[in-house]
Amino acid sequence: MIQLEKVQPISPALMEEVGMSWHTDPDGQPYVADEIVPVTEAEVDAYYNAANELYDMYVEAAQHVIDNDLFLDLDIPYNLVDPILRSWENDHRHLYGRFDFAGGIDGLPIKLIEFNADTPTSLFETAVVQWALLKANGMDEARQFNSVYDSILRNFRRLVTGEDEPEQFDRYYNFQNILFSSMRNQPEDERTVRFLQQMANDAGFQTDFCYMDEVGFLEQEGIFNPRQTRFDYWFKLYPWEDIALQTDGINGILDEITRYTNTVILNPAYTLLFQSKGIMKVLYDLFPDSPYLLETRDQPLQGKKQVAKKMFGREGANTTIYDAAGRILQATPGAYDRYRTIYQEFAAYPKDSQGRSYQAGVFFAWEGCGLGFRRGGDVLDNLSKFVSHRIV
Repeated sequence: MIQLEKVQPISPALMEEVGMSWHTDPDGQPYVADEIVPVTEAEVDAYYNAANELYDMYVEAAQHVIDNDLFLDLDIPYNLVDPILRSWENDHRHLYGRFDFAGGIDGLPIKLIEFNADTPTSLFETAVVQWALLKANGMDEARQFNSVYDSILRNFRRLVTGEDEPEQFDRYYNFQNILFSSMRNQPEDERTVRFLQQMANDAGFQTDFCYMDEVGFLEQEGIFNPRQTRFDYWFKLYPWEDIALQTDGINGILDEITRYTNTVILNPAYTLLFQSKGIMKVLYDLFPDSPYLLETRDQPLQGKKQVAKKMFGREGANTTIYDAAGRILQATPGAYDRYRTIYQEFAAYPKDSQGRSYQAGVFFAWEGCGLGFRRGGDVLDNLSKFVSHRIV
């Protein structure tokens, strides 16, 4: 059982001051918990190593999907296959993602739940808010697994330096620029994107922000802001699988832009291979003995407690938990019924004295770089809370 540390919460006014307007959930409760999960150095090292090893496995699994034309098995839309292949072949930089893990604390083994590789959230609270929570409570803010800001900044520089050390950025840089975009009226998404823009500024890029509906696209020229400035890179916090469903032809335009110009889209289209929960079956097929992987199939598992979820989905929507006899224990509705189903062996979450479950989120940018926890039930939905950590 997890033994939590009680702390004084950061006031909503201070949250607003630093730009975190989503501090209160629809149920009226604070989104950031006034408790901290204590973790040991050994547990931090284990999360770090798991993220690094799993990322290498994801790369190998993605190559396997490409080599064997398994896009349909991952429910990848056919109109995204070419952009995926092009971004993979051109080795476009994966800026950052977030692994979700069961276990890792309270004596439970680390088990991969999924990889949010395309549009991961909880970035600002992991990088800034939990650090500020320690500082506000007179604790050593350095006692966290939290190098998110520096790691993503260095990855921005790798857009220019490639595999060379990011410290050599000035040697390669030639006034490249990045446009950042999110949807209107989505404060969490916008704050996340503007936070990334700040990192890119600090990395040395020229940047701008505009909403998705303000971005201009020309197939033979690239991507533009409303002032008609052309950009070398475009970061969009908008899922690739949703782009594939648009009826305004934007997917085809982006396909042409990446085919005929040097414009790079972040995160690249191939991250959809990582984002699809179908790749966890590929991972299990390739690495059945990995201690991090749960048995995952495209058909129900026999005689095991398991979780059925859609290839693409968010906030626990369209998720069903079955017991070993196939009886439904819990089911959540959602808007992702159009996607195929994957079946994953159930993994127990660490719990506190009130029976609440804790899922670890480990950010990855070149390497594992930050830890935060989400607290809720066995299915973590949009009412789950963010819980900080401290290394003891």
